[in-house]
Amino acid sequence: MPLTVLIALVVVGIAGVALLIHTTGLSQPRRFTTEAEARAAWTREFPLTDITGVTLCRSGRAALISTPTGPGVVWPMGADSTARWVADGRVTRRDGGLTLHLSDYAAPTVRLHLDPDEIALWAERIGTT
Repeated sequence: MPLTVLIALVVVGIAGVALLIHTTGLSQPRRFTTEAEARAAWTREFPLTDITGVTLCRSGRAALISTPTGPGVVWPMGADSTARWVADGRVTRRDGGLTLHLSDYAAPTVRLHLDPDEIALWAERIGTT
């Protein structure tokens, strides 16, 4: 088989797979639709932590987790999710949400997109003014 035909087949195959993934909705970022999903995402990262409350944002792009040792946040990263403690960080308000400045080199800054009324609620529950 000539190299040009092989290259064309590979390019068309990769484009076809990408198109198939996108049209079936598998390229959409994850959203939390229930508190149980957010709890499960937190538990995967911190299995020994007791969860006392969960606050989902309306868009499903994040969840605030309340624990006896302090607040944490869970947010999607592609099709998966990640979770971090907020207690050691600094929180600033901005238009469209909150920015978390964490003392974690893996996620030093997290931008949460929240509705205007959610900003005050989340800031209060995290413990900022």
